[in-house]
This record gives sequence, structure tokens and C-alpha cells, in this order.
Amino acid sequence: MQASVLLVDDERFARTLYADYLRAAGYAVEVAENAPAAIRLLEGRRFDVLLTDIVMPGGDGLQLLADAKRLDPDVQVVVITALDRVDPAVRAMRAGASDYLVKPVTPEALQLSVQRSLSTRALLAENSALRGHVNLFETCQRITGTLERDKVIPLALPALATECGARGAVLLEREGAEGWRLSGVHGITAEEAGEILAPALPRLGELALDATILLDLPEAGDRPPSRCLFLPVSDGPEILGAVCLLLSDPFDAERAGRAAFICHHLGTALRALGRLSHVEQLAYVDDVTLLYNSRFLDVALDRELSGGRPFTLLFMDLDRFKAVNDRHGHLMGSALLGEFGRVLRACVRDDDVLVRYGGDEFVALLTGVDSGGGLKVAERIRRAVEDRRFLSREGLSVRLTVSIGLASHPEHAPSKALLLDLADRAMYRGKESTRNVVYIASAEKPVAG
Repeated sequence: MQASVLLVDDERFARTLYADYLRAAGYAVEVAENAPAAIRLLEGRRFDVLLTDIVMPGGDGLQLLADAKRLDPDVQVVVITALDRVDPAVRAMRAGASDYLVKPVTPEALQLSVQRSLSTRALLAENSALRGHVNLFETCQRITGTLERDKVIPLALPALATECGARGAVLLEREGAEGWRLSGVHGITAEEAGEILAPALPRLGELALDATILLDLPEAGDRPPSRCLFLPVSDGPEILGAVCLLLSDPFDAERAGRAAFICHHLGTALRALGRLSHVEQLAYVDDVTLLYNSRFLDVALDRELSGGRPFTLLFMDLDRFKAVNDRHGHLMGSALLGEFGRVLRACVRDDDVLVRYGGDEFVALLTGVDSGGGLKVAERIRRAVEDRRFLSREGLSVRLTVSIGLASHPEHAPSKALLLDLADRAMYRGKESTRNVVYIASAEKPVAG
């Protein structure tokens, strides 16, 4: 029996093109030009997959997604968006979309997305017996519906341990081609998990989509003998991780089915987390410098203010940067900004936040650092810029300096708006005086340069 797809797009060309792609792949395709027409079709019959644009006249794709899920909770929804519309894609995934595609969509990408959605639907159908267990089903729904890492793993591991009669559960995620990273534990400590997993890691290469690994680990020190079952965590053909269950009770076929059901939903959630991270990166990263943008600065400041630790802001402006654009052109100016971003990275710690605030203005958020420590970092940046010959790879040798304003929390201001304003004012004091200087907000006098 052919899988059925409902394709919704207000553009006639897109409807025709995508429908032809899918029919050529062997799917039964119905098309609708807007959300009301799609709802009428959904009310009349069941579809395996709904493929919908986000922006349409007469109703948006996000509302259509919600209405489709209300009519058939099992329908798999794939949304289409443009690259510059990041927020709707994030909201769609939070609302239960199984995938999103960026226009223009290739036949291969379209078919792969529909195939992945059908695999999810097929798994739900094949496990219809398990779906009678309401608690398990609701737990899996919460796992896939929660796009927060610190909530997904604590939901999945206890569920696996309970359903499978295990005294503990451990999640390992793939890291590179052959590496594994410990992502969560339940029922045991991370130290105990490390001791148990150490002799098993060389065997994980044997893990496959249709193959588990069962190991009997001998007693070691205070640790009793352990029987460990490794299950693949996947989304489609790719193994994203492995769950290790420390078995206490017999592991029969029924428990194997329950474990596979939960692991599938965990894989779907991990894949969604990865895609969401990529989407959020598009929203928060500056294209030219690959530093964060001003939208992320607002998020980072809220996080630091809620944490209660001291921190310092450095507000930086490149001196006479306009002359670089005027003399060498805007392409060279953009290249210089990217190089300046790399200089900044070399001057701060990995945990510090670097932001291109706009134009040739930059902000560094130094976490856990007071004004004294911030002054040392600011002077390090000022000297590094002063000593560098920019654009040497492009055959140029551009000299540049930077003016820096410094303000610390809680020393200078209690709020982010006032803190930014004070750092900005301190920076402009430097621009109006000698340039190539660091000013501290409270002193309003140059302290270096």
C-alpha cells in the first residue's frame, strides 16, 4: 500500500514540483493550496505525512501543524522554511514537527525527510501493543516534545531503567567517528559508570541498528559483577549514541521492545536538539566574524545576572576603521573584522562571550571577572591589536588600534542596560581623547595606552 502525503504550498510551481518528486518516489500525493483546504482533506481521511510551508495566505503552517496533530496525533509533519526565517522553524519543531526543510528543496532532501517521517510512523504502528501502556507512551511523548537537554536525558534514563528492570542506566553519545561522550547517568554515579564502561568501550564499534551488545563484566574492587546491555540510540540510519543498562532482572523480548521504543524516541529528541542548536546558531552568530551577535548578548547578560557572580563588560571600537574601508574597500574591511575576531578569541578564555555588537563595535563578556581582572584582559587586547599587522595574508599591512570601555557588575551597575551604557560611555571617552586606550567606567580617566 502506498504511503500517503498531503502537500500544502500556496505557490503553484512548488506544489507541482514537489508533488512530482514524491510521486516519482512512489508516494500517493494530495495537494492543497492553503491551510483551510488542507484541513478539509485532513478531516476526510488520514495521511501518513503532512508537508507544509510555514508562510501562506489564509492561515499559517504552524497553526495547520497544530490542527493536524489534533485530528491525528500520529501524523508526521515536515515544515518548509526559508533560511532567513529561523524563529518559525524553531517554533515548528517545538510544536511537534518531525523535520524542517530549507527552500529550495532538492528531490533527495525531500525524499529523505519523508522516508524518515514514515519510519517514525511505521515504528509507532509496529509497536501498537506497547502503545496500550499509557505511561510508557506518555513518557516517550514527553521525551520527543522536550527540546531541552537538561530535561530530555533525565526523562529517558529512568524510564529505560524502570521498564527494563535495570539498577542503572547510562547514556553515551557519539563524538566524532569513533569517540563516545558520557552524557547522563541514572541509578549510579558518573565515577561508577566510568569504571563499568572502561572495559566495554572497545566493543562499542560492534553496535549496529539491529544489533545489541551484552557483556558480563567481572567483579572489580568494591564493584559487584555487572551484566551490561548496550542498545543503539538512533534516528534513521545513523547511530547517535548508546544506552548501557545494568541489568538486575531477566531481559525478555517484551522488555527489549519497550527499550527499543524508548531509545527510538530518545534518538529523535537528540537529533532535534542537534538541529535546534544549529538553527539557534544561525539566529545568534554574526556572519562576518563568526562571533555572537547582539541578540545573544542579551541572553548571555540575563544568564550572568541570574547567576550572581561578578562579571565584566568590555565595549570596544576600532579606531579609524572607516579609513580601512575607504582605502582598501569593504571586502577587505570585512576580512579585517574577521581577523580582529580571531585576535579577540586568542585574548580571552573559552567561557567568555565575544559579540560583534554592530559595525566595528565589539563586546566581550568576561565571566567571573571583576574590574581588576577585566583591566588586564582589556590591556592584553589593546596591545595585541596595536602590535598586529592586519590583512598580511591578503598582501597588505594595516595598522590598527582599539579603544575600550570597561564596566563591571556589581561594582559599577546592577542592570544590563546601565552596565552597557557605562561601558559604552567609557569607550567614547577614549575615542574623544587619545584613542588606543582603556577607560574604566567609574574612573572616567585613561588607565592604559
